Amino acid sequence: MLQNDYLGQVRELIDRIETTQAETVDEVAEIVAEAIATRHGLFLSPLGHGNDGDLLHRAGGLALLQRLNFQFSVNATIAKVLQDRPQAETFAADLEAARVAVKASPLRAGDCLITGSVSGRTPRPVSLAMAAREIGVKVIAITSLEYTRQTLPAHSSGKLLYEVADYVLDSCVPVGDACMEVEGLPVKAFPVSGLATTMLCWMLCSQVVERLLARGLTPQIYMSANRPEGPEFNRAVDERYNQVGY
Repeated sequence: MLQNDYLGQVRELIDRIETTQAETVDEVAEIVAEAIATRHGLFLSPLGHGNDGDLLHRAGGLALLQRLNFQFSVNATIAKVLQDRPQAETFAADLEAARVAVKASPLRAGDCLITGSVSGRTPRPVSLAMAAREIGVKVIAITSLEYTRQTLPAHSSGKLLYEVADYVLDSCVPVGDACMEVEGLPVKAFPVSGLATTMLCWMLCSQVVERLLARGLTPQIYMSANRPEGPEFNRAVDERYNQVGY
């Protein structure tokens, strides 16, 4: 059955991540825990196919992990015949938008930012990583090194995500993301990047908790809001987080 074959692929992926990435995750967790202990923040930007919504403001999750997202658009039109006129100043729009977003955000030097792209070529996380590092933020990238080393950059800088990050967690996803050859289908089926990326984030969170507790710091953890006592408990979590920063 295909479902069993897929589960087999997932098990192999989990083993590969555990074997190759657990030590790196723990090292990055130490960097994050030290940042938190010295009054810095941990931010999470959209992760491509990783489910960043699974990590934020939910049961068992860390109050200290905060979302960073931005939208930038210009509403202006002109006749098609005039659209190719030269600009007064050439610039990389994707990078400049990220720079504006970073400067307008609560990000500060010494903070940590998690971002991701399966292939590593997506322009937006590359721009965000570059802009964040320019102000002294430590960037943690989640990407597939196997995939990214067989693709070409799409960013104006000619860089891939792993080249502009401080720390890289390898999702170990195969080239193209899909993991199974299926008879009768012209391409591989069934992706694994969402599982891998989300799992790496939870591995990192778990090690951050361990290292904060070792420092005598108790991070605030959310309870399920669907438990009777959940809403009140979580209000107290938010209040405490705002008081201590973790």
